[in-house]
Amino acid sequence: MSEGLVDFNALPLAEAERELLACCAAPAWAKAVAGGRPYPDRMALKAAGDAAARGLTWADVLLALSAHPRIGERPAGDGREAAWSRREQAGADDPSVASALVEANREYEERFGYVFLIFATGKSAPEMLAAARARLAHDEEAERPVVREELRKIALLRLERIVP
Repeated sequence: MSEGLVDFNALPLAEAERELLACCAAPAWAKAVAGGRPYPDRMALKAAGDAAARGLTWADVLLALSAHPRIGERPAGDGREAAWSRREQAGADDPSVASALVEANREYEERFGYVFLIFATGKSAPEMLAAARARLAHDEEAERPVVREELRKIALLRLERIVP
C-alpha cells in the first residue's frame, strides 16, 4: 500500500471529504468515496470513485459542474483545483482558436444552461473546439451522458493526484 493511500485512509472523515471535493465538487461523491475507507490499494479507491461518479444524480452533476471553469478561461487563485484546471486545460492556450472557444462556450451555456465540460488533459484547443461544436448538436437527452462521462474521467484523474 502506498504511503499516500495510508495517509488518506487515516484522515478524519470530514477532512477526507474536503480532500475529495477537489476531485469532484459533488458532496455525494466525496461522501461515498470517503465513507468506503479504508481502501486496500489504489485500484480499490479508483473503483469506488468510479462507482460513486456513476451513481450521481443529475442535481449532483450540476453541482459539480458549478466548480469547473470554462474551457479556455484560466482559473484564478492558487488553490489545488485552480492549479489542476490550469494544468488540465494547458492545450486550450491557442490564440488561433481562443475567440472561437469563447463563442462555443457561450453557445453551449445558452443551449444547456451549464458549463461545457470536457476531459481536457492531452487535448489541443482545436480538438476541444471541435468537441464543443459537435456537442452543440446534441439535445439534452444525448448530452447528459456525455457530461457525466467527462466529469467521471476528470474526477478519477484528480483522485490519482491526491493519492499518489
